[in-house]
Amino acid sequence: MVKIGIAGGAGYTAGELTRLLLCHPEAEIRYIASESHAGEHVSSVHADLLWCDLHFSEIDFNDIDILFLCMGHGVSQAYLEGHSIPEEVKIIDLGNDFRLAKDAGDFVYGLPEVSREEIKKAKHIANPGCFATSIELGLLPLVAAGLAPEQVTVVGITGSTGAGQKPTTDTHFSNRTANLSNYKIFTHQHLAEIGETLAKSGGAVVPDIAFVPVRGCHSRGIFSDIVVRTEASLDEIKELYKKYYANHPFVCVSDKAIYMKQVVNTNFCYIHLAKEGDKLLITSTIDNLLKGASGQAVQNMNLMCGLDECCGLMLKANYF
Repeated sequence: MVKIGIAGGAGYTAGELTRLLLCHPEAEIRYIASESHAGEHVSSVHADLLWCDLHFSEIDFNDIDILFLCMGHGVSQAYLEGHSIPEEVKIIDLGNDFRLAKDAGDFVYGLPEVSREEIKKAKHIANPGCFATSIELGLLPLVAAGLAPEQVTVVGITGSTGAGQKPTTDTHFSNRTANLSNYKIFTHQHLAEIGETLAKSGGAVVPDIAFVPVRGCHSRGIFSDIVVRTEASLDEIKELYKKYYANHPFVCVSDKAIYMKQVVNTNFCYIHLAKEGDKLLITSTIDNLLKGASGQAVQNMNLMCGLDECCGLMLKANYF
């Protein structure tokens, strides 16, 4: 049984992580820490968890095997520097502190579809960003095969949970519902990790990505449309993608058009390919809180601990 500690336990990703691990057959949550809710029952924040007996408490680092950091971006490094954590405790950071090579140290970038064998041997994992996961999985086979052009255009729509739990003007229901808006056009922070990940694929060209992130009027899920120009045939590209992901259980290449609801509440990424002339549309959709965050973190934990990669993660979508 893998003994778990969760730091930063009050946010959306921590809530999802708690729900997954409470039902994981090989995991036991020993501690969930939250400075702002110390001593309270976890249901004071995650209201659906009234049935469990967990309270927010300090973490005894000598009593855990895995530490999950569900902190705000830029907080994880300070947390690790401020606490004495035994060397044998494995760490999975869901923030962005260690994703880039210049900051990583011994942290391995935790996209299993690229680094599965490295993850198995790692002590420290930097969990990928949500938009990064969707776009990387959409582009990796094409880039690895040397078929990606120098310029790629991406429009990605994300749910309001991607902005975190703290309410702002942009996430307020009255503003977000029945509404769409762009943000961080061409400058989104996930672009850097996407570039580094695609560079690891071995392809001759790492494309420059013109990325337009869009605030959606739904609560969870990412829907990314990736447009490239290529002379390769649609059949050739479909075969390429299906072969690339044949041994990756959480990525499915669909022959039919896909919808975001197919993956919401699951750890899956669905991909669809369509072509007209030399224009190729790659659609990649994930749940931003699961494959884009906590589900992928559990997938990484499974690999690090020698468990079945899918353990505790074969959830079904709530389609309607």
